[in-house]
Amino acid sequence: MIKKCLFPVAGYGTRFLPATKAMPKEMLPILDKPLVQYGVEEAVAAGLTEIGFVTGRGKRSIEDHFDVSYELEHQIAGTGKEQALAGIRELIDQCTFSYTRQINMRGLGDAILKGRTIIGDEPFAVVLADDLCLGADDGAGDGVLKQMVGLYNQFRCSIVAIEEVPADQTHAYGVIAGEAISDQLYRVTDMVEKPAPDKAPSNLAIIGRYILTPDIFELIEATPPGKNGELQITDALLAQAKRGCVMAYKFSGRRFDCGSVGGYVEATNYYYQKKYGGGVEQ
Repeated sequence: MIKKCLFPVAGYGTRFLPATKAMPKEMLPILDKPLVQYGVEEAVAAGLTEIGFVTGRGKRSIEDHFDVSYELEHQIAGTGKEQALAGIRELIDQCTFSYTRQINMRGLGDAILKGRTIIGDEPFAVVLADDLCLGADDGAGDGVLKQMVGLYNQFRCSIVAIEEVPADQTHAYGVIAGEAISDQLYRVTDMVEKPAPDKAPSNLAIIGRYILTPDIFELIEATPPGKNGELQITDALLAQAKRGCVMAYKFSGRRFDCGSVGGYVEATNYYYQKKYGGGVEQ
């Protein structure tokens, strides 16, 4: 069974400067809740309650968020504002939280490798918090991670979540090619990091949800630096696919790219409409 979920949160969030100069991008709020909390809630809904963070400089507020604030809770005890903390209190009670550091920003592959001390020799999930995902049926059905955990229980191999993107956007993603097993599931045969449109093997782009088997750590260690001199998880996953099996899953649901300003505004507007129905909060 998968119990652990890793959140690489050490990045600088340069697309949101100057807001992220002193504030982690993962703590940017969608309405009244930070992005990273949505990701942890998705993990818990999938049965993953051992949460690990690969942090970096300036990320202390993430640790503080998933901790008890005695002074604040004392101030609002017995008031209507106390209910606002019910969701985060529930997560704190349900989960264990562990932290390690990525000293140098050397790519997602390196961040995942730094999480090895937290994960050990177990399969695990990876969530990139700036990809905010709604599950099937407009969020009423299973979340993306829960869907993927079900597939892992069937195939027992690494799985990446994918979605179709316009051809002119492939340069922003890892892109896969594969043998179709069903309308939503592919066995990966090729994987390219941020290809130009004329070099992309398809328009099936990897988004920020992964389930990885523990042999991925050795494959990352054996992977030379790739695009931009970084350790690319796509290179390690391609090696894993060639010697074994990696599945790509076109998930049921919706994704907001909250790592971009446009996607962040789209997500905020969507959740506002969903919560308040377009009315003005009183």
